[in-house]
Amino acid sequence: MFDPAQLSALSAVLRTGSFERAAQTLHVTQSAISQRVRQLEEQVGTSLIIRSQPCRATEAGERLFRHAEELRLLEQGVRRDLGLSSKTGGETGAWPTLRLAVNADSLATWFIPAMAAVDDMLFDLVIDDQDHSAEWLQRGDVRAAISGSPKPVQGCDCRPLGSLRYLATASPAFVERWFGQEEVTAARLKDAPVITFNAKDRLQTRWAEKALGVGVTGPSHWLPSSHAFVDAAIAGLGWGMNPEPLAADALSDGRLRELIPGNPLDVPLYWHVSRTVAPAMKPVTDAVLQAASGVLRPLG
Repeated sequence: MFDPAQLSALSAVLRTGSFERAAQTLHVTQSAISQRVRQLEEQVGTSLIIRSQPCRATEAGERLFRHAEELRLLEQGVRRDLGLSSKTGGETGAWPTLRLAVNADSLATWFIPAMAAVDDMLFDLVIDDQDHSAEWLQRGDVRAAISGSPKPVQGCDCRPLGSLRYLATASPAFVERWFGQEEVTAARLKDAPVITFNAKDRLQTRWAEKALGVGVTGPSHWLPSSHAFVDAAIAGLGWGMNPEPLAADALSDGRLRELIPGNPLDVPLYWHVSRTVAPAMKPVTDAVLQAASGVLRPLG
């Protein structure tokens, strides 16, 4: 049985990156934090923290860190089920921190209202492509993830969220320069600069395959920011796949145009959550489903 105060000290050090900030977070002395971590290390018989700047977890420390966060989440769920008020502040009453894997475009378009709808919870978001976010769940690094795959991760439940619609967009000046008055073709598309989020981003290629039958794109700008992606397209840097909710205003006032009108790309999204914490995470799941329903399109 691990001492809750020792687990809290370990979590605080790894969350804040230092023993000093951990002490400030838990309202105790730095020596108390050091003593508790040392006692925990003696109990498990191995080092848990790499004393660097910032502090990092060893493999054993990472495992205990996830265990501590899961216990805190489960405790909050029990308190909620018993009708007890959630503790706030103080050494033993810190809110649980929930680590999730979320794709950047969901975060930019609909996920923050879901976070805001959940009381007494702190969020630690890992940003990754929807085609890769489930890998964080498979490794046990997060408790839930927004994924583009409907296949449940082992030990997890999967709920459909809907489809986020993407549109191939560019500024009118860009379209005029690279395509003129002619239709967009694969031959012309391979010369036109494109905007890509990162090396995992295949949306532009997927759209070209769907719209033109050939996965052809031109030289790329690399721009890992959802909002800057829209701004770059408006500025004429290149064309890119922008989420419809982010591009709607610019399309409406003419700052952006679709390369091929009426040719969207709908990307399905699913909510995967670990079964070990699914009951405790019900308020989060409910908030995610509600927020998604207001922005995403029905699947199918």
